[in-house]
Amino acid sequence: MRTRIRDRRILNIASMRKYIYERRRKLPPLTAESVGLGMLLGAVGGFLDAYTFISRDGVFATSQTGNLVLLGIKLAQRQWSEGLEHIPPIIAFILGVLTAEALKHPKIIKLFPYPARTVLLVESIALMIVGTWPPEVPNSTVTITIAFAASVQISSFRTLVKWPYNSAMVTGNLRTASQAAYTALIGRDRHAALKSLDFIIIIVSFLAGAFAGTLSTLRFGTEAIWIASGILILALIILQANPETLLVYGKDKKDKKKF
Repeated sequence: MRTRIRDRRILNIASMRKYIYERRRKLPPLTAESVGLGMLLGAVGGFLDAYTFISRDGVFATSQTGNLVLLGIKLAQRQWSEGLEHIPPIIAFILGVLTAEALKHPKIIKLFPYPARTVLLVESIALMIVGTWPPEVPNSTVTITIAFAASVQISSFRTLVKWPYNSAMVTGNLRTASQAAYTALIGRDRHAALKSLDFIIIIVSFLAGAFAGTLSTLRFGTEAIWIASGILILALIILQANPETLLVYGKDKKDKKKF
């Protein structure tokens, strides 16, 4: 009896592995909701946080949770000036969210019918400009610019395949990956296994971006951010090569597969 149960479990695991392999055997086209683009955006998110944390006195550009925590710590320690440094990025992040929402307005859609291209282009240009600024430029100016650009990215790319995710933070993604892994193991759910794998890939990409951001910032200084800009340009070029897969904001849900 035990042998049968064990053989059945081995068969289920082998079947699940085969299913995942077949789904991931061919590299899918890079779209605004694909894992491929999620990897690039996740790497940029990790890179930017490492970049600002190292080069700009421990301030996070994309993780406003970290900024709020540091703000609370500094205020509790009565380090008022240091605490206030964490407020501008939070405000810039909010403005970025509002900007991303504004891109959905019908009048704006007429001018920029493909918001993904616009977001990636503007963000890459902003990061390229930041790389030209010398270390003497105030930290607040740099972190505000990066926080705004990252916020527009996060608010514009919110779906991974068909699941909600965050392209520049990992807490929610880690929760989703863990839940899906549990469902896959306990319920022998193949789709959950694939979902968990996709989110794990995004998390690892974020970690790789943070690792690369740390090493490159220590090596190249403020100009290291050009690497993140280059990654965004690469994503833009690939998306441009697949215009039929791009998302557009429209009234009809069917139109959302165009970009």
